[in-house]
Amino acid sequence: MADVSHLESRQGHLIAVVQELSLARSLNDVTAIVRHAARALVGADGATFVLRDCGQCFYADEDAISPLWKGKRFPMETCASGWVMQHAQHLVIEDVFVDPRIPGDAYRPTFVKSMAMVPIRKARPIGAIGTYWARHRVAGEDEVRLLQALADSTSIALENVELYNDLERRVRDRTAQLEALNDELGAFAYAVSHDLRAPLRAIAGFSRALDERCGAQLDARGRDCLDRVRRGADRMDRMIDDMLDLSRVGGGVDSPRRQSIDLSGLARSVAAELQAGHTTHRVCVVVQDGLVVLADAGLVRLLLQNLLGNAFKFTRPCAEPTVEVGAQVSPAGELVYHVRDNGVGFDASRQEELFGPFCRLHDASEFPGDGIGLATVQRIVRRHRGRIWAESALGSGATFFGPSRPRASILSLRTSAETRTRALAAAPSRRW
Repeated sequence: MADVSHLESRQGHLIAVVQELSLARSLNDVTAIVRHAARALVGADGATFVLRDCGQCFYADEDAISPLWKGKRFPMETCASGWVMQHAQHLVIEDVFVDPRIPGDAYRPTFVKSMAMVPIRKARPIGAIGTYWARHRVAGEDEVRLLQALADSTSIALENVELYNDLERRVRDRTAQLEALNDELGAFAYAVSHDLRAPLRAIAGFSRALDERCGAQLDARGRDCLDRVRRGADRMDRMIDDMLDLSRVGGGVDSPRRQSIDLSGLARSVAAELQAGHTTHRVCVVVQDGLVVLADAGLVRLLLQNLLGNAFKFTRPCAEPTVEVGAQVSPAGELVYHVRDNGVGFDASRQEELFGPFCRLHDASEFPGDGIGLATVQRIVRRHRGRIWAESALGSGATFFGPSRPRASILSLRTSAETRTRALAAAPSRRW
C-alpha cells in the first residue's frame, strides 16, 4: 500500500509538472522545470537535460548534488545520452564503471554510480533526460515510465516553444513592416500635401487675380466658369486636408493615449462649435448627462466632429432638426453609445459602402463633402480596438452605434452605475 501511495504521489507531481510545461515560453523555462522534476520524480541525486546539437550531445542544464557536465558537448558515440538518442530507447545502468555502452572515465570525477536515461521524443529523438545516483541502484519500471512520460511532455513543450518563438518573430517582422509602411505613408501624405498644394495655390491665386482684374468684363458664362474653377480649387484644398487627417489617424502601431474624458461635455462643446458655423440652420442637440470614456482625447474630438458634422449636414432639409448623443444597455448587456439624427438617412442596402474613403451615398450637389469623415471615424474606432455600425432608412434619419464592453470596446467607453441606470430608464437629458 505504501508503494502504491508513493507512486500516486509521483504521478500527481508529474501532472503538475506537465501543466507547468504547457505554460513554458522559452528553452530556459523548459530546462529549469525538467531538471528539477526529473530528479524529484525518481528520488535521484542528480539530473541532466541533454540536447542533440549537430552530431553532439549538449548538456544544456543540470540539477545535482555536485557538478556534472553542464555546458559541455560530447560526441554522440561516446556518451550515454548519445546511445539513448541513437537507439531511441531508455537506458538503465546499475554500475556505470562496468557497462560497455558508456565511458567509465567520464564518470570518475563525479559522484555517479548508477543512472537511468530516457529519450526526448521516441521518433528521431532530439534530446535526453538523465538521472543519477551516488549509490548503486536500479531504476524500476514505474520510475522509467514516469521519466519517459516527462520526456514525452518535454518534447511537446519544446515544440510549443518553437512555435511560440516563430510566432513572436513573425509578429516582430510584421510590426516592423507596418512601421515601415506607416513611415512611407506619412512621407507620401506629406509629399501629396506639398506637391499638390503648389499648383493648387497657383490656380487659386491666378483665378483670384483674374476675378479682380477682369471680373466685371466677364459675361454670365465666363463668371460661372471662373466660379467653378475657384470652387474646385477650394474643394481640392479641403480634400488634401482630409487625406492628411485620415493618414494621421490610421498611422502608427502604438495604442492611443487613453485618459478619462467627459464625453457629454465634449459632445456639447463640439455641437456648439458646429452651430456657430451654421447660423441659418438651428439644430436641437440632446446630450445625455454623465457619459465618460477612457480614450484618446484628440481622436474622440475628431470622431465627434465628423459624426455630429454629418448629422448637422443631413438634417438640413428637416423642419425641426434634432441630433441625440446617448447610451443604453443592449439585450446582450453591452452599454451601447449612439449618435442619432432625424435627417434624410441612407439606403441600408449600401451600408457596406458607408465607411469607405471617398464613398458618398448622396449627391454632392445636395450635400457637399468628400466622403472622408466616416472613414476617419472608423479608423479612430479601430485604433481603440472597437467597432462601429449604422442603422438607417431613406427619409428616416441615421444612427451610429458603438458598444462598451471589457477589453475590446469602441473607445473603451464606460459609464458610472448611475449613468447606466439613467440610460435604462431613458431619463431626460440636457439640451444644448
